[in-house]
Amino acid sequence: MNETIQALANFLDASPSVYHAVENIENELKNAGYSRLFETENWELCPGGKYYLTRGGSAVIAFRVPTRAPKGFLMSASHSDRPCFKVKENGELAGTYTRLATEKYGGMLMAPWMDRPLSIAGRVLVETEEGIESRLVNIDRDLLLMPNLAIHMNRQANDGCKWNPAVDTLPLLGGKDAKGKLQALLEEQAGGKILGHDLYLYIRQKAAIWGVEEEYISAAALDDLACVWGCARGFLEAEESGSIPVLCVFDSEEVGSNSVQGAASMLLETTLERICGALELSLPRMLAQSFMVSADNAHAVHPNHPEFADPANAPVVNGGLVLKFNAAQRYTTDGVSAAVFRKVCAGAGVPVQTYYNRADLPGGSTLGHISLTHVSVPTADIGLPQLAMHSPYEMAGVRDAAGLEKAMAAYYGATLEVSEKGFVLK
Repeated sequence: MNETIQALANFLDASPSVYHAVENIENELKNAGYSRLFETENWELCPGGKYYLTRGGSAVIAFRVPTRAPKGFLMSASHSDRPCFKVKENGELAGTYTRLATEKYGGMLMAPWMDRPLSIAGRVLVETEEGIESRLVNIDRDLLLMPNLAIHMNRQANDGCKWNPAVDTLPLLGGKDAKGKLQALLEEQAGGKILGHDLYLYIRQKAAIWGVEEEYISAAALDDLACVWGCARGFLEAEESGSIPVLCVFDSEEVGSNSVQGAASMLLETTLERICGALELSLPRMLAQSFMVSADNAHAVHPNHPEFADPANAPVVNGGLVLKFNAAQRYTTDGVSAAVFRKVCAGAGVPVQTYYNRADLPGGSTLGHISLTHVSVPTADIGLPQLAMHSPYEMAGVRDAAGLEKAMAAYYGATLEVSEKGFVLK
């Protein structure tokens, strides 16, 4: 495994929840000399400065100020959340066994969650002498399991099964005397009385590199932590740009982005306004020379089911980054943004593929068209081609992951100028 893919695997393994993923990105920014800003305080920005802010512990925006007068913003947006099960309040259910009450978060493949070791990670709100403090927890051991019903009791299991999340996917925690022990375990790790929590189940299986040539990577949350990682690495490695590079990681994409730290919030809009205010720049003029890369993974053609792909636009794993198109603007790529992104990738030596939904199969959506309602700039929707999307253990290609890092470093190191004749990348 080369150093780049090992770094991706380490990031994925160290990010069992949305909060851990953002903390890991925040640590990378701190190590690279970025100063934290707080939304409650005045901002004093200077040429050559490097800054970041977080919101809710699950979203982060980082940016650099060029040493010369900036042309506009070069932005990327990816998301920190993944489909999973969220732990309910009063979640320990006592009976013959002690189970854990959960609810679905996002649209998931449910069957792969069964019969494998699980645990719990997220944040808890702890009562302290200074007030209520947010702390991360991760019970880093095999703790739970959702046992399948035996084939003898469900003879139709292999003919298709409809899962009931109120019955079938409640994980087993312990015997009938285990009630209350999970709360005690969490409070011991948190170091205080828990007043509230946002806790999620995660699978215990680590990232794996596999294939006859070790060309594939499988892990939890490749959608969309692989894009979070690739965009962040490219952002940190890029040379100085004449534009203001902006790295955005939002939460809540899997449930529509409608949260205070989601792409549908005003977080990006108000951040750009404050940057312009601190640097005495015109936001409308800056946005007129700005660009967004919305980075969220794409469906690769399935080896056993090619019939579900558009025959002329069926990306393959390890075939290159994917530009995603949709006439209804569920993906925001158009001719202009496609041309700009292809130009960036050509300069970086990274291949590009295209994706359309098959015309009779409605697809999903992502960050791009949502963020455009607040920050309206040309946007390319891109992603890594992957299989098993929204499974708790997904797969993608190692060459594509490395290509995203290279492409985003080239993107963030460019300067975008807009004139009557079009777009110029320098």
